[in-house]
Amino acid sequence: MDANSILERRACVTGIGQSAIGRRLGINPLELTLDSCVAAVEDAGLEMSDIDGLVTYPGAAGPSGFSGAGAVQVHEALRLKLGWHDSGIEAPGQLGSVIKACLAVAAGLARHVLCFRSVWEGTAQGTKGRAGLMPGGGGRGNFRASGFSEWTLPFSAPSAAVWIAMFAQRHFHLYGTTREQMAQIALNARANAALNPDAIYRDPMTMDDYMSARLISTPFGLFDCDVPCDGSTAFVISHVDAARDLRHTPVRVEAVGTALLGRPSWDQFDDLSTMANRDAGAQLWTRTELTPSDVDIVEAYDGFSFLTMSWLEALGLVPVGESGPFVEGGQRIARDGELPLNTHGGQLSAGRLHGYGFLHEAVLQLRGEAGERQVTRKQPQVGIAAAGGGNTCGCLLLTRE
Repeated sequence: MDANSILERRACVTGIGQSAIGRRLGINPLELTLDSCVAAVEDAGLEMSDIDGLVTYPGAAGPSGFSGAGAVQVHEALRLKLGWHDSGIEAPGQLGSVIKACLAVAAGLARHVLCFRSVWEGTAQGTKGRAGLMPGGGGRGNFRASGFSEWTLPFSAPSAAVWIAMFAQRHFHLYGTTREQMAQIALNARANAALNPDAIYRDPMTMDDYMSARLISTPFGLFDCDVPCDGSTAFVISHVDAARDLRHTPVRVEAVGTALLGRPSWDQFDDLSTMANRDAGAQLWTRTELTPSDVDIVEAYDGFSFLTMSWLEALGLVPVGESGPFVEGGQRIARDGELPLNTHGGQLSAGRLHGYGFLHEAVLQLRGEAGERQVTRKQPQVGIAAAGGGNTCGCLLLTRE
């Protein structure tokens, strides 16, 4: 592919921001959102009047706590004057919103796009159990299901914990993957979170702790599931020509992956040992001269621990079926290992910021600003941020300019 036709290379990350992050903060979700947005604009060295694009995932959608604020609320609160704006849940993963921002600046619809993702699951759930993703409360009440949910809710399966467990079980069956191997995703996350002052869970965790935790949906135990929390993350995506004199050296977007060649389904995909990341990850490498061997850090979605293993294979960083042996023992994926993984603690320990936290960490690592958890074996030059599972997956290949 002609490099001039790879439009995402005209985009870069110039600002990052986060609000307070906590298990149950009890703070208005719009306030959290505005905190992260203002922080990102300030980090870029811009004024709010410079922002001419706005995008979020998923917008004002989903069950209580799933979204902290919609694009309309933020647009109004910040009094933005926009050349382009967008929001929505039907995208290639949570980072699909960032990818759309890259394309908007590449097309000249905006120069500086503010992207945000907010959650307040912790406060919304209060002392109750964790809610499923689908409406209807697991089949209770008067809700009438249709489509995919009519086949899951009658069996009390409203949660991705159940759906993704199918993929994990199939991978275990085909390739001999074990829970002990999968445990290293959670153990590595906890070790990295110990160095992240904003992480929800920072106490040490052992293999015994992991294996003795209650099962949620076989093969997932409690520590295979990400941690609901409150918080917001924001980015400024700028055209490279508009980023030259800003506060930080830009982190360049080298390539993106958004493909979905199989059915857009959780349970009718053609290969239930993998998912939509198979196609997004493969597409990524068709849009760059770089190869998987060039990657220095990986920040890959861990809504459930198996998803990270699936991303490692989908991105070509590990041969298909071999993510279990690759992560076994944890040395290769440690911060000082050959492929540092989820260096902030991921969603399993740092908190479920629902995809955006991975890009935030990738930018910090590529800037060399990750503090105690900074990868020091060598300064990372190339990183991947990947988010999503099931039928919604997207990824970005990033470079240090």
